[in-house]
Amino acid sequence: MTSKDITEIFKKFNSLKVLVIGDVMIDSYLWGKVERISPEAPVPIVTVNRRENRLGGAANVALNLQALGATPVLCTVIGDESKGLLFTELLDDQNLSKKGIIKSKNRITTTKFRIIGNHTQMLRVDEEIDAGISEKETEMLYEVIEKLTDTEKIDVIIFEDYDKGVISSLLIKKVTDLALKKTIPVAADPKRKNFTAYRNITLFKPNLKELKEGLKFDFSTKNLSDLEKVVDDLQIKNNIDIVMVTLSEAGVYLSLKDHKSNTIVSRHNIPAQVRNIADVSGAGDTVISVAALCLALKLNPYSIATLANLAGGLVCEEVGVVPVNKAKLIKEALTLSL
Repeated sequence: MTSKDITEIFKKFNSLKVLVIGDVMIDSYLWGKVERISPEAPVPIVTVNRRENRLGGAANVALNLQALGATPVLCTVIGDESKGLLFTELLDDQNLSKKGIIKSKNRITTTKFRIIGNHTQMLRVDEEIDAGISEKETEMLYEVIEKLTDTEKIDVIIFEDYDKGVISSLLIKKVTDLALKKTIPVAADPKRKNFTAYRNITLFKPNLKELKEGLKFDFSTKNLSDLEKVVDDLQIKNNIDIVMVTLSEAGVYLSLKDHKSNTIVSRHNIPAQVRNIADVSGAGDTVISVAALCLALKLNPYSIATLANLAGGLVCEEVGVVPVNKAKLIKEALTLSL
C-alpha cells in the first residue's frame, strides 16, 4: 500500500457503521502506591489515590471503532441494577448508542476490578454471571439486531465473545443467516464455548490459546504444519473465508480460503513489530476492530492482517484496557509503507 492508500483507508473508516454483538463489562481500576507489606498476610498494601471506571469487553471494541472514526452500535444484555446504570452512564459519557442495549433482572453487569500498585497490576477481582441468557432474552436481542439491520446501513457485524453468556450458537446462526441475506460481512473474536458454532462467516480471529481450547486439541507451534492443519480443517469445515490467529510476539498467522471452491488458497506469517510491552489487556479488541473496518472496505486479507497486527501492538504499550490512538496508528502505518 502507498501512503495515499493508507491515508484514504483511515479516512473511509469515518463513514462506516458497525454492529458489535457480545459480552460487555465494566473495567474498574483502583490505582495506588505500594510502600509496605500487610502485617495480616504476606501481601502488598496498595494505598489508593485514584479510581476509574471504563467500558470493557465488547464495549471496548466499540470504543476502538469510535476512536478509529467509525460509528459502533452495541447489541448486548446487561443487568438491571446499579452497575447496569453505571454502564449506560459510561455509554452516555462516550456518546455511544444505547439502541442495542437490553436490561435483564436475571443478570448482573460483569465488572472486573483491577488493583494497580506502582504501575503494576497486583490483583483482579471479577463479579459476574456467565450462564447463558434465556431463550426469551436471546430472541429479544435478535429482534433488536434485525431491526437495526433493517433501519440503518450496517457495513460489518462483529461478534465479540467473552464466554459471559450473551452469545449462543442459536444467536450466531440467526445473525449469520441474516448477514448472508443482507450481504453484510461478519467478523468473530471467539471464546471456547461457541468456538465451533461460527460457520459461514467472513473473518475468524482467535488467539493461539483460544484455538487450542476451542478445538480441544493441543499441538506444537514449533512445527508450522501442525498449525496449518488445524486451521485448514476448521476453515473448510466451517466455511470461513479468512482465519487470523494472533500469536502474541510471534505476530499473526493468516489463512485464506476461496469461497467458491472451498479450498485453502494461501497462508502467511506476519511478524510482530518490536514493542515495549506494558499490558496486553484489550489488544484483541483492537485487532478485531481494525480488521472488521478493513473488511468492510474490502481490503485484501494481507493488508487487513498487517494493519490489525500493528494496531494490537500499539495498545500493548499502554497500561490498562485502552482504545487505539488513530493518529499514532496512521503514523506507524505510513512509516511501514515507505
